[in-house]
Amino acid sequence: MVDRKDLGSWLTGPDTSGISKYPGERLGLPESGSGSIARAGRRIAAIMVDWGIALLISNFAFGGDAWATLAVFAAEQMLLVGTLGYSIGHRLAGIHVVRLGGGPAGPLAGVVRALLLCLVIPAVIFDPDHRGLHDKAMNTVLVRR
Repeated sequence: MVDRKDLGSWLTGPDTSGISKYPGERLGLPESGSGSIARAGRRIAAIMVDWGIALLISNFAFGGDAWATLAVFAAEQMLLVGTLGYSIGHRLAGIHVVRLGGGPAGPLAGVVRALLLCLVIPAVIFDPDHRGLHDKAMNTVLVRR
């Protein structure tokens, strides 16, 4: 005969034995402070600053064309993240992009991350470590400075 123990119960909740206590724990990153995963507030602030800068440039140079704004945003991300590891918004929010091993993101990561970020969907689908598909694709992570 089948009893409750065989079926489990929704009252006990999901098995959380393998779940990390905080984002980045599985990656070996600290819970807080420098080197910890950048949380949503910092990410949103950074992208708002970067988009605002792209919008200003687009308004003055291209009459506010939406595609031009997206192109300026992508160019900023490619150039700055690819060379410095952070955009202007990232810098103001105190975060930067690094490879999981700790090295710089590099030019290829800057280009691929920017292109995927412009598609939006890869950035809003993320894992328990707060890494979007654009970060997973290039083996990068956005951390606090």
